[in-house]
Amino acid sequence: MSIEISHEKKDHDGDKTDEKTEQIELSPAAASDSSISMPEGGYKLYRRRFAGIVGFVLLNIVAAMAWTWFGPISNQTAAEFNITLDQVNWLGNVMAVLYLPTAFLIPGIVTRWGIRRCTEIGAAALILASWLRYAGTAKSLSHQGSYALLFFGQIFAAIAQPMYQTLGTKYSETWFDMRGRTTATMIIAISNPIGGALGQLLSPMFANTRQSLLILGCITSGIAPCFLLVGNAPPTPPTYAASKPPGSLRSLLFAMAGKPPNRDAAMSVRERLDFLIITIVFGILVGATTCFSILTNQILEPMGYSSDESGFMGACLLLTGVVAAIVTAPLFDRVFTYHLALTAKICAPATAIGWFSLIWAVKPNNSPGLFVVMTIIGVGSLPLLPVALELACEVTRNAHASSAILWSIGNVVSIVFVLSQQALRAGPDAQPPLNMKRALIFNGVFCMVAAATVLLLKGEQNRKKVDEEKRDLALSTLNPQPS
Repeated sequence: MSIEISHEKKDHDGDKTDEKTEQIELSPAAASDSSISMPEGGYKLYRRRFAGIVGFVLLNIVAAMAWTWFGPISNQTAAEFNITLDQVNWLGNVMAVLYLPTAFLIPGIVTRWGIRRCTEIGAAALILASWLRYAGTAKSLSHQGSYALLFFGQIFAAIAQPMYQTLGTKYSETWFDMRGRTTATMIIAISNPIGGALGQLLSPMFANTRQSLLILGCITSGIAPCFLLVGNAPPTPPTYAASKPPGSLRSLLFAMAGKPPNRDAAMSVRERLDFLIITIVFGILVGATTCFSILTNQILEPMGYSSDESGFMGACLLLTGVVAAIVTAPLFDRVFTYHLALTAKICAPATAIGWFSLIWAVKPNNSPGLFVVMTIIGVGSLPLLPVALELACEVTRNAHASSAILWSIGNVVSIVFVLSQQALRAGPDAQPPLNMKRALIFNGVFCMVAAATVLLLKGEQNRKKVDEEKRDLALSTLNPQPS
């Protein structure tokens, strides 16, 4: 099927001087569904979409703060509550363990009740998490009772975390057009690392763990009502992709197995391979970052670095990456619109080299070198977040299910990495004692192997192509030009 669009030129007085007709060929997918893709009045954008972005960002930040809060103060927490470092690490690990089942429930909740209901559930879980953790600091409790409340608080935080993290791509697809989708995904995606950075910066600033958890509870309770800013869907969709009913997790899993339940869910062999590559690269690099956030203090303290320095280095990684992502995401929307795969092929190897170099960079009295490496990792990895999430949407055409899978795999990998690197910690008789040199080797090798697979990525942006075709068809229908 093809359509003709007429372009006319006018002089300074507004008189028509020339007219050009352009024929556009529509892909089979765009042509076959044209009857359902053009709402009356055309596709529209609404200003309220920005309020939802603000809500997602703030909620994502406070959810992420809980995950990294105990990382820089792990030794202090272990001493105050008379627990082991492994038990402290499980306050972060439990969030990763519960992430997977929670994330897999989200597509069903969105399909049945919408985006807003997910944010409501997450806000309630955040408030419960905050005050359960603080209750665990009561001096009248036994050490076991205190740890149990801390642990249950982290369980509720684990329920909230994926509610905001995995819905970023679905919200951007539902409310934003092609010139803003990647930027919206970026803003929501990097708000989680921002929260992680703030957690690492704030937690060591207080005199003891009880005081720090009180502040965290107050911040969380103040931000939780921001779920009211998030809407389910606009009255009129901004693009063809937004007009389609949300795909289910089941349909994506069947499509990956080569047995799609319907034509819309079908994926070519190349698309399935690309999604597998994206999942591997995203999962391992996200897992490496999360693991480092949890183990920062344990990696750096044996080399003579304080908890404050550990927090600053972890925050440097995340905040330099945030700046890089803010600069690059609008360029992907408006300039390098079809170069997401190329960007992944540049960013992933650069990030992996940074992780690999930590094997030699983590040594005494090397703060400048470590800050340089943290900057390289941050600048390489954070812009990769929205790129990978958007590429997954492009090859699967299933925004929230693909995002749920990517973030879930990232969290599963983080559990494996944390447990493995704990086991690789040197003994008390090593030089220096309890150093994590072998853990850094483990981390660096896995990142390098994952980055090598990105060279096989093709990453065709088929969703964007269909959206552009549908947009042009809608414009030609609403504004017919004389032949």
